[in-house]
Amino acid sequence: MIRTKTDRLNILVVDDETVVRESLASWFEEDGHQVVAAPDAQQALVQLKKNQWDLAFVDIKMPGMDGLELNRRIHELSPDTTVIIMTAFASVETAVQALREGAHDYITKPFDPEHLSRVVQNTATQRNLERENRDLKQELARFSSPTPILGESPAIERVRELIRTVGPTDTTVLITGESGTGKELVARGIHAASERAFLPLVVVNCGALPEGILESELFGHERGAFTGAQYRHKGKFEMADGSTLFLDEIGEVSPKIQVELLRVLEEKKVVRLGGTTPVTANFRTVAATNKNLRTEMEAGNFREDLYYRLNVFHIELPPLRARPEDIPVLAEAFVSRIAASMNRPAPDFDASAMKRLREYPWPGNVRELANAIERAMVVQRGGVITPKDLPIGESRDDDPHTDSGAFSLAEMEKHHVEQVLSECDWNISQAARVLQVDRTTVYNKIKLYDLKKE
Repeated sequence: MIRTKTDRLNILVVDDETVVRESLASWFEEDGHQVVAAPDAQQALVQLKKNQWDLAFVDIKMPGMDGLELNRRIHELSPDTTVIIMTAFASVETAVQALREGAHDYITKPFDPEHLSRVVQNTATQRNLERENRDLKQELARFSSPTPILGESPAIERVRELIRTVGPTDTTVLITGESGTGKELVARGIHAASERAFLPLVVVNCGALPEGILESELFGHERGAFTGAQYRHKGKFEMADGSTLFLDEIGEVSPKIQVELLRVLEEKKVVRLGGTTPVTANFRTVAATNKNLRTEMEAGNFREDLYYRLNVFHIELPPLRARPEDIPVLAEAFVSRIAASMNRPAPDFDASAMKRLREYPWPGNVRELANAIERAMVVQRGGVITPKDLPIGESRDDDPHTDSGAFSLAEMEKHHVEQVLSECDWNISQAARVLQVDRTTVYNKIKLYDLKKE
């Protein structure tokens, strides 16, 4: 037989003719394979239960159970085993029937040893390709799988249901909700559920960039389009070709960019800054905002036509205070994740600490909960998180509160933002990082609560 470099295979030969069994076993063993021969189907079934077989050569005509029935049984007992049917010229039609029932190929008697060697080599190559393809898909799925949206409340289950519904489509989605509720997490879930999932999600934080930079980031620019534009630059629309574009904080974009956005969303064609030739881009759009865009429309701050272009399918995320039953689930998940990153055992919560977590209004929502858990993980001692480890609900003489001692949500948020600004010496960028929001949101809170540096 031809000596070819191939993987060592476990081969089962099933034939009622002794000379056939011995010849095939000898040839395959010369090529370095492990071979067991069985004289009939019953003994072949015994061997199937004893070992894992890469390849089975099965004769069609055998006393008792024939090759067709054995082929079916092999696929039931060992679906990863590749079956090659052996047949005489007179029974080729029967062999074709076996192919329809899952056999990989057939060979005719008498055998050519060199042809058999090539059959085994080709089968080994195909099995390796199939295995690599399967492993690659699993690896891609692992990297593309988003962080799960945790919670047991009806409101969160409804969000998951909406993601499952809209994800496989190409429909434009608008996600709304307060800061920290997980809008980007939902966007990633939508992308992962789509046929575009094997390309990365392209994210643009519209509230974090000045108008000129945002325009270049979205649409790209040609060389020389403006001072400092030394090279042609692809924008996010082009980068999202074949994938999903996530426009975060869409409510922060200027009226000028709103007009340009509407045109691109409708035509799926982009003209780079300084350019004249439209570039086609096949992208899906998911947008998110913590603003009420209907109110912004009425105030003249957001275009009505752009709103309806974005709001084809709407997902509203509930604030954490509206689903307190999810807080223990989220808290335990954050503890496990942070403990793993710190390479230390995960602590437990005592009952009073968990009670405090459930009763706190969480103006910063899930993001604030995660930060509180991380801080508690750092300061806790003895493997148990207690109320004193949690940076929430602490009583201070200068805290604004009602006569009952309870804080309103607005008062709690005002106090928290004011405290962070003070600790950051009113460095807006640093405060935004601590609060895990964009600078625009910090400025909005300062204006809303009339905060001033002392």
